[in-house]
Amino acid sequence: MAKPRDHLAVMSSRAATLPGDPDFFPTAPAGGRAVGELVRDVLDPAAEICWEPACGSMSLAHGLADYFPRVLASDAYAYDGNRIFDFLGEAPPWCSADWIITNPPFGDNPERFIRRAYAQARRGVAILGRVGLLESLGRHSLLYRDCPLTLMAPFSERLALVKGRWDPDASSAAFYAWFIWIKPPRRAAAFMARVGGQLLPAILPIPPGTLARLTRPDDAALFGVSDRARGLA
Repeated sequence: MAKPRDHLAVMSSRAATLPGDPDFFPTAPAGGRAVGELVRDVLDPAAEICWEPACGSMSLAHGLADYFPRVLASDAYAYDGNRIFDFLGEAPPWCSADWIITNPPFGDNPERFIRRAYAQARRGVAILGRVGLLESLGRHSLLYRDCPLTLMAPFSERLALVKGRWDPDASSAAFYAWFIWIKPPRRAAAFMARVGGQLLPAILPIPPGTLARLTRPDDAALFGVSDRARGLA
């Protein structure tokens, strides 16, 4: 269910690395399309407005714009024409959205992003994170009680995230997944696993070949900054 490309509320032309900003790990546009396809084609076809609150150079928002009729984008830092808004700050939200979908800064506490997004989204939340996000005693109550996780969509292939840029030629040793919450009163249970009468998050893998299938010819020209292109490989 690809959407027209003219629905991005704030757009950027190219990646911009911020000196001293260690938390800038852009997401390949195909990674955004993978979750956009999952949300709009499977989980919530009626979703209209998506907010990406840690947009950076817009590569993730660029992918989401193929699926959502309207994509709103902001970031706590100025990159290249984005709306400046600190998602974890004290100011009230600058917009309202059906879904909040983001790859939050690595240095921030992911629990804060999850709680804030779950409280503010009308219909659902998708957070990109390492599979290890499931670990730790402290997150158990968050993921299974306070903000009940609906499903996890791990990439069967490696989604490479590189500090400071999106490198189309990069590889990764880390495993990433989209962590997805469907909010009441929508029927999250329809997408969850039932084990012994208990509802638990389901696993819906993103199959091999998805990233290649969802990569567009202009992605690298718009956002890609590879070591090979910079003469470092």
